[in-house]
Amino acid sequence: MFTSFYYGLQQDIKLFLIPPVLCALFRFVFVVIYGQYSFSTVMSQWKKFYHCFRYGFWWGMDWNTYVLLYSSILVSLPGAFFPAWFSLGDTIRTWGICVYFVILYAAFIGKLIYYYHYRDIYNKTLWMGKNADKKNLLDIFFHQNHGLLVLLSFIPFSILCFYAVHFCLSTPVFPYPVFSSAVAQYAFNTAVVLAAVALFYYCRYGGSFNHAKKPEWDEIPPVVKEDIFLAKATIDDLVALELVWKHPPHELLNHTDEESSPYITTIMPRKDWQEKPQPLELFSRVARGARITPPKHIFFLLAESYEQAPLDPPYANLHIADGGKTFCNDSHTFHIPHFLSAGLLSQPSLVSLLLGIYDAGLEFNETEAFWHGTLPTSLPVQFRKLGYRSAFWYGGELNWGSLQHFLPAVGFDMMFGAPDFSPPDAPRTWLGVYDHIFLEEAGKKIHEMNNDEPTLHFLYTTSNHGPYTIPVDSYGYSVDTVMPDASDAVRHHRMAQRKLGCYWYTDWALFKFIRDMQEKFPDSLFVVTGDHAMHVLPFDCDISHRKNPTLRENIGDFFAIWHPELHADLFAANTIGGHMNILPTLIELIAPKGHEYLSLFPPLTETLTSVVTPHHWLTQTHIGSFDDNLCQTIDSDEEDSFSSTGDWLRPERDGWCELSGWMRRHTEILKPQNQI
Repeated sequence: MFTSFYYGLQQDIKLFLIPPVLCALFRFVFVVIYGQYSFSTVMSQWKKFYHCFRYGFWWGMDWNTYVLLYSSILVSLPGAFFPAWFSLGDTIRTWGICVYFVILYAAFIGKLIYYYHYRDIYNKTLWMGKNADKKNLLDIFFHQNHGLLVLLSFIPFSILCFYAVHFCLSTPVFPYPVFSSAVAQYAFNTAVVLAAVALFYYCRYGGSFNHAKKPEWDEIPPVVKEDIFLAKATIDDLVALELVWKHPPHELLNHTDEESSPYITTIMPRKDWQEKPQPLELFSRVARGARITPPKHIFFLLAESYEQAPLDPPYANLHIADGGKTFCNDSHTFHIPHFLSAGLLSQPSLVSLLLGIYDAGLEFNETEAFWHGTLPTSLPVQFRKLGYRSAFWYGGELNWGSLQHFLPAVGFDMMFGAPDFSPPDAPRTWLGVYDHIFLEEAGKKIHEMNNDEPTLHFLYTTSNHGPYTIPVDSYGYSVDTVMPDASDAVRHHRMAQRKLGCYWYTDWALFKFIRDMQEKFPDSLFVVTGDHAMHVLPFDCDISHRKNPTLRENIGDFFAIWHPELHADLFAANTIGGHMNILPTLIELIAPKGHEYLSLFPPLTETLTSVVTPHHWLTQTHIGSFDDNLCQTIDSDEEDSFSSTGDWLRPERDGWCELSGWMRRHTEILKPQNQI
């Protein structure tokens, strides 16, 4: 009986050795595709590559060790008692592990696609996919990421796996030793079982019998962690997915008030904040007096994926952001080159801007209580107190993100979805009407509704988004005319041109609209920012000495503000900022002296020493990531110049996130927007 188990266990161990090798191969392919390291770099810095693969091997055992466990328990152990099951053992093992290999391959392919879009391995943004436009995701998959070829690739991969497993199982096993002494025989059998158990736990705990020494992010060897790309390549795909699964965005809702309170107290103006009916009212500020003549129209433009990096001098020869650069160079424009979005994706960024409090992945807009009431920090509510009505203009349908419920509750007087006021035959993507048509039609309606009542117009575009299939050449984009000095690698890279062209198109449509509105309403105030960064620059096309973006290029958002009376002296020489500084800045520019308003964050008319969001932070010298616990100097031009951030800003970040969770748990404090 034990003989069958002994032979079966050897087959299990053979199979157990394959997944780590496959994961290492996937890691190698990932590094080759996205790391773009030269041979000389690998040779001169071989230690970090060695530790990347070594540590990744042991970390991956967190999942791969279960191949040994399940195969032993489900196949070898019952096979020791049932000969018929033993005879089917190799067949069951083959099909079982091939299924596991397909899962590994699917996770790997998914990571390749995910990294292509987000320059990151699996992270919390995965949770936001449940509310994403599924048709748009499919469109991106098939038309931008070669979805059909990806699906077909599972066939040869599965066949190769099947024959590799078959070959592995057909190799000889060690014969079962027979001892003359029964005691020795039982001792050997016991030793085999104990050795198998010890092997499982030793590998499961990352090459140790101590559970506390299991591999984790904070323990990645420093030589590896200094290279943020290689540090992330260390994590096997199923491990990364497990980490995301363990930290859902609504995790804050599971915290009790007792757990949250110490964190929130660190960022509150007063320690007795819980005694107030509405704690946000403690963030009251008093305007110092209008710096400009209050305009009749305020245009707040939130542009899909309009990021800062394309405007930076090293990429000037691409000429895809010339409209933005011209706008920024105007003497009446104030532009901040180091700027952070309120969220990693569109919805949390938008919701944070409108509510005046970080969404922190809690999806306030999808919460029914926020369809009937809102917070006193709301942008439309604050501007109503200054005499402004508010209109929201969206390039898509207002059912996206439940905007048709959320926008009136947050305080907007008027809401418009582009399909409702654009020509019936207006071309559109899955997300919305093409930007230039949306903005042109919105401009016409704004001109028609012009009256003496001051109005804040919040306009949100959609076109600069995958799968980047807008025929931009029809609207003036041409490689030869737009970027004649770009390298051949950029000019002839099909997917890079699609992304660059779409960014150029959004830049063209956005600033054409601004010029038109400046002509019609010359006293207007314009705010332009992106909802988040989206990695448009093709670093695999030799546009830089680097093969990957710096952290600032990876997450840096765009921000600029214009008014005919603006000048740089109004903004305290700030070079850093974030989405949440925009609302108080606008109020400080136009509100009369003594006007009271609410803002959790300071205006850009005051000197900022740091900017903290749920994911990232900025100081005047550094930019960092809370999720990775790494930072770079703000002017770094090297992709591997990372260092540990320390925890000095984390308490503030935790405070803002916990405050958002507290507000989401205590929806009873919400009020209808007309009662605030």
